Amino acid sequence: MTPTLAQRLGAEALGTAFLLAAIVGSGIMAAKLAGGNGALALLCNTLPTGAILVVLILALGPVSGAHFNPAVTLAFLIRRDLGGRDAAFYVASQTLGGIVGVLVAHAMFDLPLWQVSQTARTGAGQWLAEGIATFGLVLTIFCCLRGARDAIPYAVGLYITSAYWFTASTSFANPAVTIARSLSDTFAGIAPAGILGFMAAQFVGAALGLLAANALFPAKSELSA
Repeated sequence: MTPTLAQRLGAEALGTAFLLAAIVGSGIMAAKLAGGNGALALLCNTLPTGAILVVLILALGPVSGAHFNPAVTLAFLIRRDLGGRDAAFYVASQTLGGIVGVLVAHAMFDLPLWQVSQTARTGAGQWLAEGIATFGLVLTIFCCLRGARDAIPYAVGLYITSAYWFTASTSFANPAVTIARSLSDTFAGIAPAGILGFMAAQFVGAALGLLAANALFPAKSELSA
C-alpha cells in the first residue's frame, strides 16, 4: 500500500527531528565530556550522526524515501521523481522537524529552548566545503540508487561520518540542518549570518552531484537496451 502524502510528510518531519536531536544532543554531550579536546568532541559528535542516519533511512525510507534534506529533495524534483507541490511540503516538513529536534535536544540537557548561535562559519573555504560535502552526498545517493540500492543507508551514514572530517565545515550538507543549527548556541551551532552562504553552496553542490551521477550512469532506456 502506497503511503499517503500525510504519512510521507510525517516521516520527513520525524526523521529530520531525530537527526537534529542526534547532531545537537551529541554535540552538547561531547562538549561536556571531552574536557576541551576539540578533536575528541568532534569525533563524539560524528559517530552518532552517521549512526542515526543509517537507522532513520532504514526505518523511514520505505515511507517517504528518507530525504531529511531539502538539497536531496531538490535533486529528486529535478529528476521529476517528485512533484513541485510535494517537494515544497517535504522541505517545509524537514525544516520544521529540524527545528523541533533542536528544541528537544535543548530540553533534554536543561538548556534554554530558544537560542541563537554565535559560532561564525563563513568564508570561501567553508562554502567550498559545503558545496563539496553536498555534491558527494547526492552523488553517493544517486549512484547507489542505480547500482546498490540496498546499501544506501550505510553509504549515506558512512559518507557523512567521513565528510565531518575531510571538509572544513564539518559537512552540514543540508539546508534544513543549517537553519536548525543556527538556533543552537552549542557545539554544533552556526551563526545566522552564515546560513545563506551555506545553503547556496549546498543547493549548487546538490545540482552538480546529480549531474555527475547522470553522467556516470547510462539512462534507463540505455540500460534496458
